Amino acid sequence: MAKILIVDDDITLRDMYGERLKAEGYEIDVAANGEEAIRKVQGGSKPDLILLDIMMPKVNGFATLDMLKSTPEYKNIPVILLTALIQDENKVRGLDSGAVDYIIKSETMPGDVIKKVKDVLGKSQGATPTPEAKPEGQAPAQNPPEQPQPPAEAPKE
Repeated sequence: MAKILIVDDDITLRDMYGERLKAEGYEIDVAANGEEAIRKVQGGSKPDLILLDIMMPKVNGFATLDMLKSTPEYKNIPVILLTALIQDENKVRGLDSGAVDYIIKSETMPGDVIKKVKDVLGKSQGATPTPEAKPEGQAPAQNPPEQPQPPAEAPKE
């Protein structure tokens, strides 16, 4: 079972995503800010994926991401930024800093966040993502087409 660390200072969002992900079978850990998240990761609670807010007290999400990606034992943990920041420069900064995705809270439904989590975990663990977790615009695999049949003979007159 994959372990996900949810880092957000908004307790309502932490709880909501925690419950949704638990219902999908994931083990959940939470942190209210970047400082707490770093302590948990360094303390041996190494997650398989981190959902990380940017605007938080103490240590913000960008600083947390930079610390994780500059530390050899943590740099391969996939991080999805889940934030209210809509400016393109923040998205570019996050992705350039090593986040695997940048999700704007107000533009994304919780179910879509769960699909992205499944997709990222599927890729990072070498599994094939489920059809519902495929990126937008990519159709689920379909059954192979039936083998062509030889043409039927025309009735003889």
